[in-house]
Amino acid sequence: MKKTIIVALAAGLVLGSFAGVHAVLPAAPAKSDAEKAAEADKAAAAKAKEAKELGDAQDRAVANYKKNKGMEDAKPAAATTSGKK
Repeated sequence: MKKTIIVALAAGLVLGSFAGVHAVLPAAPAKSDAEKAAEADKAAAAKAKEAKELGDAQDRAVANYKKNKGMEDAKPAAATTSGKK
């Protein structure tokens, strides 16, 4: 009797998990043209903001380089006179 209950519960668990794994979610509703346009505008604004932030970061990096490293005059490379042509 006890063994039969355990087997029945195990079978129910297996069937329940199988049904849960193969469940299908309903399809998302289609977006209207207004929603698509709003999403595109939002994406364009985010891209423009990221581009501005990148430019600002690059400007700060250049200013930091110039301040700390300095734009030293370029030294001419030493000429080698090995005699070979």
